[in-house]
Amino acid sequence: MARVKGAMMTRKRRNATLKLAKSYWGSKSKHFKMAKQAVMKSGNYAYVGRKQKKRTYRTLWISRLSAAVAPYGLNYSTFMNGVKKAGIELNRKSLSEMAIQDSAAFAAIVEKAKAALN
Repeated sequence: MARVKGAMMTRKRRNATLKLAKSYWGSKSKHFKMAKQAVMKSGNYAYVGRKQKKRTYRTLWISRLSAAVAPYGLNYSTFMNGVKKAGIELNRKSLSEMAIQDSAAFAAIVEKAKAALN
């Protein structure tokens, strides 16, 4: 059997890691060992950030809706309860966009939600 050396794949793997660490400061962008640690840590941060992004957007939509229904004499939770009881199948994202873009349609939804509560 011929002896197999792993130089090509090792170099390829190292170059891929160094490419990911290209903009990092100091030795983290030059030395493989430090670059590998920094890339793994940044990957963890990116994974967590993707989950947090969903939470923060939902919070934004809720606060927008809360501000949008306040002039109608409702708070957010009673408005959402009315929307559910009225059978309106719109999510928070589309409701908050509607409150910003199309206030007349949003007012109609608020009135339907109010009617469903009574």
